Amino acid sequence: MTDKDLYGPWAVIAGGSEGVGASFAHQLADAGINLVLIARKAGPLEKTAANTRAKGVEARTLQLDLLDPGALDTIRAVTDGLDVGLLIFNAGANTYGHEFVGGELDRVQAVIDLNITSQLALTHHFAEAMKERGRGGVLLVGSLAGYMGQARLSTYSAVKAFSRVFAEGLWLELAPHGVHVLELVLGVTRTPAMERAGLRMDLPGLNVADPDDIAREGLEHLADGPLRIAGGNLATAEERSAVRDRTGLVRGAHEASQRLLPEERRA
Repeated sequence: MTDKDLYGPWAVIAGGSEGVGASFAHQLADAGINLVLIARKAGPLEKTAANTRAKGVEARTLQLDLLDPGALDTIRAVTDGLDVGLLIFNAGANTYGHEFVGGELDRVQAVIDLNITSQLALTHHFAEAMKERGRGGVLLVGSLAGYMGQARLSTYSAVKAFSRVFAEGLWLELAPHGVHVLELVLGVTRTPAMERAGLRMDLPGLNVADPDDIAREGLEHLADGPLRIAGGNLATAEERSAVRDRTGLVRGAHEASQRLLPEERRA
């Protein structure tokens, strides 16, 4: 169980309404850690908050789009004065799957702003107090997409690669101050967002993880940073990290990702 003295008494979860984020919330509540849950959709957000309150913890909610210019100020209005021992950034979705050339640059920028700018802003704010106290944790949820460029996902793959390298440097900076940093890299995970996207998760041989298992793995290995490849995907990450034969690897990964998509959405 997650150490409340180390990572509590409060945790902030960006993207904490459903899927892996909700699983984090439930498991932290089981450990007696109070929650600030941030998400765009009010319904799932309030449902997760109510279910965690039933476990005996306090849960505050913020229905908020992290792309709003004043997002950090809004978060601070709710969290200033709280002893936040854990930040989980689980909000880095791909909001625009499109070929880069011919695409809309403002929507490409939104992918960058959510996955990089917002992540940096929240990490900078909350980790500063953790560093001063000499304890705490930062868990950034990454993706196997960050190990290889993909058609229609070129920007998303790039921002996820950024997150992984950023986490490694941050881990080096904060470890001497007692603050743990972990980039938790996910593969295909059975979340509501994946299901809404219509991804084919029933393909033979496809490794599909459960959100509860992913959240448990992340929390159990938070002190083992800077990187954890979750859900049994280590071999895939190692293969995608190969320096040689990038042409063959990239083409093969592209063909595999196309099989996940509904036929009408394939490039």
